[in-house]
Amino acid sequence: MTLAPRRLRPALARFALASALVVAPLVPAHAPVSAQGTDPAAADAVSVIYLVRHGETADDDPRDPSLSSEGFDRATELVRVLADVPLSNVFSTPYRRTLGTARPVASAHGLEIVEYDPGSREAMETFVRTLASTPGHHLVSGHSNTTPAVVEALGGDPGTEIDHAEYDRLYIVTVHPDGSVTTSLLHYGAPFQGAHAPAR
Repeated sequence: MTLAPRRLRPALARFALASALVVAPLVPAHAPVSAQGTDPAAADAVSVIYLVRHGETADDDPRDPSLSSEGFDRATELVRVLADVPLSNVFSTPYRRTLGTARPVASAHGLEIVEYDPGSREAMETFVRTLASTPGHHLVSGHSNTTPAVVEALGGDPGTEIDHAEYDRLYIVTVHPDGSVTTSLLHYGAPFQGAHAPAR
């Protein structure tokens, strides 16, 4: 189940993960995603995966660029948005732009980044199975092509393709103990100004 995307706005209400476990709703604007108020037994039984594309990139290396100042700002905003989420793991592809997006969040939660290989089909299949079967809250930093692919492989709905200039999506995919999957699509940081690509 995918709900229409909405942009995060100044905190009027907190995102209750207890609700996410039922219908995966959207968060009112710029409100941090929160796990407060969840049922501990239910929360222990699900895997909640937060997936983002890396932030905006600099022009320093065409093969492996670092984050631009806008990308650093977005990574900082992601720290704030996920501040109340009890993350269990932070995953990233082995590139400067994805690691730079994940590192501030990992640091804020006292976690080490675990790298995954987006270039290996077998490795990605194993990675997705691990995400789906490991209870807890997991952040995945990826790319415009790998992020929706992982959402889809988890059984979620990636929606439209990610535009090359679009960096503000935050997917939340919840894998329930019965195998059902719910999806939320949020937006954070500076908004995407272009037109969205047509649905696949």
